Amino acid sequence: MADLYPDKEKAASSSDGGVAVTEAHIEERAPETVIVQRFGRFGGWMAKLFDHGVEARGIERVPEDERESKNVWNNLLMWWSVNTVLTTIPIGVLAQEFYTLTFPHAVATIMCFGALGGVCTAFIATLGPQTGLRTMVITRFSSGYVGGTIYSILNILTQLGFSTTAVILGGQTLASINPGTLPLVVGIIIIGLCSLVPCFIGYNMVHIYERYAWIVTFIVMLFLWGLGGRAGFDIGAQKGLEDHGRALSADVLSFGGIVFGSFTGWAPVAADYNCRLPVSTPPLKVFLLTFFGLFIPICFVEILGAALMTITDPAYTSAFAEGSTGGLLGQVLSPWKGGGKFVLVLLALSVVANNIPNTYSTALSIQALARPFALIPRFVWTLLAFAIYTIAGVAGREHFSEILSNFLSILSYWTAFFIVIVAEEHLIFRRRGGPLGGYNLADYDTPGRLPLGVAGILAGCFGVAGAVVGMSEVWYTGPLGRDAGTELYGADLGFELAAGFAAVTFLPLRYLEIRLTGR
Repeated sequence: MADLYPDKEKAASSSDGGVAVTEAHIEERAPETVIVQRFGRFGGWMAKLFDHGVEARGIERVPEDERESKNVWNNLLMWWSVNTVLTTIPIGVLAQEFYTLTFPHAVATIMCFGALGGVCTAFIATLGPQTGLRTMVITRFSSGYVGGTIYSILNILTQLGFSTTAVILGGQTLASINPGTLPLVVGIIIIGLCSLVPCFIGYNMVHIYERYAWIVTFIVMLFLWGLGGRAGFDIGAQKGLEDHGRALSADVLSFGGIVFGSFTGWAPVAADYNCRLPVSTPPLKVFLLTFFGLFIPICFVEILGAALMTITDPAYTSAFAEGSTGGLLGQVLSPWKGGGKFVLVLLALSVVANNIPNTYSTALSIQALARPFALIPRFVWTLLAFAIYTIAGVAGREHFSEILSNFLSILSYWTAFFIVIVAEEHLIFRRRGGPLGGYNLADYDTPGRLPLGVAGILAGCFGVAGAVVGMSEVWYTGPLGRDAGTELYGADLGFELAAGFAAVTFLPLRYLEIRLTGR
């Protein structure tokens, strides 16, 4: 740690910010004590929560000698649980539903764009053990305090969007088990409440749940593969519906952007769940376990969704037309009668594993907005996040496919330039022997010692510009996106251009910022 961040001790003892650093140091070491003292008459109640296992730590840095977890394999199991879930299936379904891709082209797109997205997210995950910080706080070292606030806002919207789609799909599936008996609204609330409990308790409970949740859902996915094969996968059934030439390329690029977003949607939270690993944990090990924890289950389940769309039996096509993905899954499991309904319950509850990191990290991102937000305990923001996405799920429950398609496309735009900016800062400017030579980690909550953020914010703006000119959505198609596709349908180049524009502009702007300000 000392080699990577050579100025840490100097920063901690400097006279111009000693009070702030000392306060931050106390919060890092004993966050529960600080919170209890801060809230006076409510302090005793909060102390009881902490005594019963509720996590007190929010976005405060985890000191090296207080890292709790030494099992880096939890990284693999967590992401495996998070993505071996019901909510991953509809992404594969979109390949045929919206983009008319045949099964082979859907598989190739999922694996290629998935590998790219997995690499990006796995890199961000390696920063957790190295810094002991949450992801949104790490962004302050490349884009300043203001830039970090902007990223936190984007991440709050991202995680709430993920949560909304999760509770809608879970609620739809519960409601489809015995139509007419359980209202969809009640199903959505049930999924939301189940997601809330581990997140309210905190980091350790999240990892305990995710360590084992994948076992049942992975077996269920194998059941779906088997029952789908029994119904009859017809790999060539969609050949006549698929576009050709330039239109096919546009379909692949647009669906690829959605797949990329399904992987990089976890990048803004990837460091949140391993910041308590020892600093000595090899970054390559963290990278590989995160990558395969994402790539294998996401590809496995998204390809399942694409495969189920190749079933041509009229009962199955009618079930999808009437009940979307939930209806199709109900039909796939129908040969098992009561047993199939039980499996549907397990599938519906599987989204809890997916929604837990969304809920937990939303609270952390709210704390990262600014110091006043960080003063309020994490679990309070967890309750607020639960209320927001549950209400949004109830309001948007009839428009799941449209929400999923548009949300994941837009999501890939900002995560692309966010990843590029953080990566360039870490690999170029903060490397040993680089212009800054490392991180002064004690500065994470001291705006005066962080970068001004002008370079990061401007590069992000250029990334937005790249996304705008390259995007292809139902409601808008950029000029380059239109040129890359056909007259009727553009090709979505949004995340590629967002990353490219940000990468090219951040380097010179950051060099200039460092030369003028020294930070």
